[in-house]
Amino acid sequence: MWNHLQNSSPMTRIINPKEYKNLKQEIGSLLQKGREQAGRAVNSILLNTYWHIGKHIVEYEQKGDVKAEYGSELINQLSKDLTIEFGKGFSRSNLFQIRLLYLTFPKIQTLSGQLSWSHYIEILKADNELEINFYVKQCEKENWSVRELKRQMKSMLFHRLALSKDKQGIMEIANQGIDILQPQDVIKDPYIFEFLNIPIKQQILEGELEEKLIQNLEQFLLELGKGFAFISRQYNITIANRHFFVDLVFYHRILKCFVLIDLKRGEINHQDIGQMNLYLNYFNKEENVEDDNPPIGIVLGAYKDHILVEYATENISNQLFVSKYQLHLPDRKLLKQELEKLLQE
Repeated sequence: MWNHLQNSSPMTRIINPKEYKNLKQEIGSLLQKGREQAGRAVNSILLNTYWHIGKHIVEYEQKGDVKAEYGSELINQLSKDLTIEFGKGFSRSNLFQIRLLYLTFPKIQTLSGQLSWSHYIEILKADNELEINFYVKQCEKENWSVRELKRQMKSMLFHRLALSKDKQGIMEIANQGIDILQPQDVIKDPYIFEFLNIPIKQQILEGELEEKLIQNLEQFLLELGKGFAFISRQYNITIANRHFFVDLVFYHRILKCFVLIDLKRGEINHQDIGQMNLYLNYFNKEENVEDDNPPIGIVLGAYKDHILVEYATENISNQLFVSKYQLHLPDRKLLKQELEKLLQE
């Protein structure tokens, strides 16, 4: 027994715990990277295959002058035959989406290798080419999961951003996505807080709204957009022995500035705007360090009067914005009509 222990102990001492831990991490990193590369390769092949299937279907229809009423019958027959021969994946709805993929992206080079087929299934539900282009670009830029893409489309993100811009600005975000270059690029109107799941008729206080947003901080940050980092809630400011509290304070890592948010349960008034201006002046002088840009202030309320906001913010040199929030999803038809009107103008 003693000889056995003597023989085994040197081998035990050879394993350095720290080095072994590094070895495991390196192997794990390689495996994870390999799996991701394999997933991307499979996804690329699947998209390529589906695009070519869609191309063959459309070309067959055009060559045979297949009328619209018979197009559905063609898909029905294909669905039955392909399912019998190749198994799942060729339902009627899937074949219609495969066909739509080709019609929407007639050049295969325009397909993004970063997006999965599941991403494209959602994006193809969009109403027009501008909206489709926007969601493709945003998925690429912000690495959205399919779940996040669904949420952003459901909350009408493209329409909400587009309505805050002119016609040229709409074309730019449709073709390039959102590039955060200035404070206006991080502002939405309205913000949508449907993820809080607050019943329509339920009355909620400002403090309760703030508490629920903090409890759902991950979703809140996604709604705010790229670059926001949470700093504090009820941030204490002391001026002339008087205490003030900013509801929510963030730091924007791209714009390199503080972002202050004040929540209002009802309609925003001029005192709310004046108070935010005070907060911004304080942060500019007392909280900013050498590399920080001027802070951004956002007053968020359930309602706002545009004329009052215009007069209250006139001649304010600070970057102060007034936006609405909604606790429920916006009216899709209304936003669509407003965007169409803007594009016509």
